[in-house]
Amino acid sequence: MKYLITGGAGFIGSAMVRKIIRNKENFVLNIDSLTYASNLDSLKIVNNSPNYTFEKEDICNEVKIYEIFKKFNPDYIIHFAAESHVDNSIQSPDIFIKTNILGTYNLLNNSLKYYKDLDSKKKKVFRFLHISTDEVFGDLGETNQFFCEDTPYNPSSPYSASKASSDHLVKAWKRTYDLPILLTNCSNNYGPYQHKEKLIPTVIRKILTNSNIPIYGKGENIRDWLYVEDHIEAILTVLKYGKIGQSYNIGGNNQIKNIDLVKQICSLMDAKTKDKPKNLESSFSLIKFVQDRAGHDVKYAINAEKIKTDLGWSPNETFSTGIEKTIDWYLDNKSFLQL
Repeated sequence: MKYLITGGAGFIGSAMVRKIIRNKENFVLNIDSLTYASNLDSLKIVNNSPNYTFEKEDICNEVKIYEIFKKFNPDYIIHFAAESHVDNSIQSPDIFIKTNILGTYNLLNNSLKYYKDLDSKKKKVFRFLHISTDEVFGDLGETNQFFCEDTPYNPSSPYSASKASSDHLVKAWKRTYDLPILLTNCSNNYGPYQHKEKLIPTVIRKILTNSNIPIYGKGENIRDWLYVEDHIEAILTVLKYGKIGQSYNIGGNNQIKNIDLVKQICSLMDAKTKDKPKNLESSFSLIKFVQDRAGHDVKYAINAEKIKTDLGWSPNETFSTGIEKTIDWYLDNKSFLQL
């Protein structure tokens, strides 16, 4: 099968590329504009594969994207490419509007044009799978509720608003033009190769450099954490068995307060690092509470019952097993933290 992946040099996209290319019968074309969050080092393992091709291109480039579609003739399009850091979206929302909304619009338009020219056999196979986030649903506050696929959208940040907009476009292209789409909304991902700006790599990096670990507010915000390899398996399950036009929530069943997550990392890092930075007896002493983020959502929690019941997927990793694998990987690959 031929997979066209956007944002394949990013954290989750590169994990997908590495997974798919293991099957020698698969072909992967990776489109990535190589922003600051991209990392081609995460793809070294596939660079010499005859089944892998990379194109440095902006998904907003209408002409180039269509040329790539026609040349590669994909069976599947998996759309990861997005600006995703909430703090950055608050400071510079324009790039989020451009990439996440206009970029998705351009991909949908080109996909539809490409799809219309396919023969009937290939049309039955073709899928456009859009990767989104649980942040489009907004804030659960201090309730005991969970996000379901039919939870009304209520985004809080420019980032989540741009992703919500792209979700609506994807659904509209199915309803209006009958483009065969699938959509997934995932919880917070973590694991190897994640960019150093994200919470878990940041905590590991701060401990290794004996620097303060900044925690927004009181650290009471709750997130559901999903190991990246579990996420990849879920996406492939949706691609293979998902019903066209449907959305599927993907979660790790790991709702944790930020402060508890940080303390768990501190505990593991103290146990795993024999040579601590000078004058550092315990990583816990580095925790520092800072002013809360503007519009900071209190709680996200995913109800992933639909994908479990309908498609048979559930995560393999608990947070305890996944975070230990993640810390071990970063300790063995410190160059990714740019210490």
